[in-house]
Amino acid sequence: MKLLRNVLVVFLAIYLMPALASAGYWYIRDRPASWREANWTSAGILPKAGEKPQATIHIFSAATGGMKGAVASHAWIVTKQANAPAYNRYDKVGWGTPVRRNAYAPDAYWYSNTPRVVVSVSGPEAARLIPKIEAAITAYPYSKPGAYRIWPGPNSNTFVAHVLRSVPELGVVLPPDAVGRDYLPEGRLLSVDADGRDAHATLYGLLGVSAGVRSGLELHVMGLVAGVDLMRPAIKIPAIGRIGI
Repeated sequence: MKLLRNVLVVFLAIYLMPALASAGYWYIRDRPASWREANWTSAGILPKAGEKPQATIHIFSAATGGMKGAVASHAWIVTKQANAPAYNRYDKVGWGTPVRRNAYAPDAYWYSNTPRVVVSVSGPEAARLIPKIEAAITAYPYSKPGAYRIWPGPNSNTFVAHVLRSVPELGVVLPPDAVGRDYLPEGRLLSVDADGRDAHATLYGLLGVSAGVRSGLELHVMGLVAGVDLMRPAIKIPAIGRIGI
């Protein structure tokens, strides 16, 4: 009984309290009442495609809409081949054709929330990786209508996390508030990244652990992620994100 009580206290301290604090802040902040009122225009983060001739890759993440934004974000992928006149943006959404291409500006606000750059790659390395990204997008198993579930997945973050695991040269994992990133495609319980340097075990995105060069050490509970990153020193706090360098 004492052990159970201690586990409950740890869970409340690590997972529930940050989520409640974030929810309280989100409740009082000014935000659009619906998607119709939200800003979906460019946030002005990226230069015009023609201004930068080199190939580029960007992974973006932004808080999602409604009260979900207190604990969850939406991620997407942007690529541009060398000398291309436009960017290509890829999102997984819950309506219509799930994997959408260029449905929004590449660096658009998401439900009025400013995107944050998870990683950017440019030049010859981006040119090398873009075909691998496109292959991973094509191979994503939940790309047909109806293949979306907001929680625990597969959702927008499941899609982007699949690409990051398939192209580990991008060197990152999605932020801790990317709920759904830890749901492994096709119901797998265990996955090892393509380069063997990160491993993930999960019970359908509900309980799990990730460990490796990119993940550090993470514990996942009901879609909330807590952990520590030693390679890029930081702690990962559920609903809050990374705090560190």
